[in-house]
Amino acid sequence: MKILKRILQVILIILVIGFVFRGWIYRQIVTYKSTGERVNYTATNENLISYFEENIVNVKDTKIEEIINVGLSTTSQLLEFTASKNYNNPNKLIDTKTANRIGYATFFSSICNYLLEKKNIRDWKAVPHKGQLYFLGVNVHQYFDSPFFKDHDFAIIQNKNTGEILAVDPINK
Repeated sequence: MKILKRILQVILIILVIGFVFRGWIYRQIVTYKSTGERVNYTATNENLISYFEENIVNVKDTKIEEIINVGLSTTSQLLEFTASKNYNNPNKLIDTKTANRIGYATFFSSICNYLLEKKNIRDWKAVPHKGQLYFLGVNVHQYFDSPFFKDHDFAIIQNKNTGEILAVDPINK
């Protein structure tokens, strides 16, 4: 009975540690490699700009991590995932409120770039990308035959001065 209790305690501790450090663990075992850029849209739709102004422009912190967090939370709050063909332009997604993986990446990039412009942060830029997803260094796309899994969409936020690159997957928030 003592051994079973000890095993359960160890499992519980591992689960708690895994939950607390899930972001760090994910970043250690999953990597993204770009195979090209997607179209990067500027916010021009009055509804989209109004939504940004009402919901996200009051961000006080100008650190890139905060800009990314606001972009992720806004994207997940506004969009619902669909696997079917859909618009990729955030200026149209604001009305449909549904997006596929490409739409998520373009919408997220649009939010980040809008905030970066508003906060006068000129050294960072968000660009939607298509690419490959690697788990522990192994390309996972080779194991799927479906065209849906031929590539993956994400955003790359790059510092134009330092070259620092942050890959962000807005669907996996």
